[in-house]
Amino acid sequence: MREGSTYTRHFHVETRQHEILGMDLGEGVPRRALMLGMLLFLVWTGGLLALFGMPGRFTLGLYTLPPIFVATVGTHPSRRYERRWRIAEWVIAARYRLWGHRPVICGGRVTAHRSEWISRRARWGARAEDLARTPLAGPAALVIGAEGDADTVPASAPPVTLAARCHLYGPDHLYRATARRKKKETA
Repeated sequence: MREGSTYTRHFHVETRQHEILGMDLGEGVPRRALMLGMLLFLVWTGGLLALFGMPGRFTLGLYTLPPIFVATVGTHPSRRYERRWRIAEWVIAARYRLWGHRPVICGGRVTAHRSEWISRRARWGARAEDLARTPLAGPAALVIGAEGDADTVPASAPPVTLAARCHLYGPDHLYRATARRKKKETA
């Protein structure tokens, strides 16, 4: 199998914010990380303010630290895919665990029936069994699905057996085939 390399990552130049409201930031903060942090901070803190009101002396960290932590750790490059942020991996993993994805059949030409999707309990794997043994097993059953879902076979059709044979055609065969085609076209 062939493998290729991507060299465009080495030419990545990110923009940095060196000053905010007259305050010097030194070498600067990456702008995309800063924008993500500001967005997370507004959503998180706004939600907590709407639910619980102004923070107290002991709850101020709960209002500010989670979005700062997610923004600083989440904007690092992923260990698996160097062109992707960690927060993108977290969102993709959470989306797969909760909603799954539609299987691709025949390159997308055939729409998969809902019974062919992988069940939520099967997607959660061993974590579903661990979660089912906790005191939160009742509410967890709503998230991970029923107990027998992981064992069901999604497709009801028998397996398709393939008996492929390889043929190697040389240039002489190709020459005869094109000569035959030209002969039919002139006739």
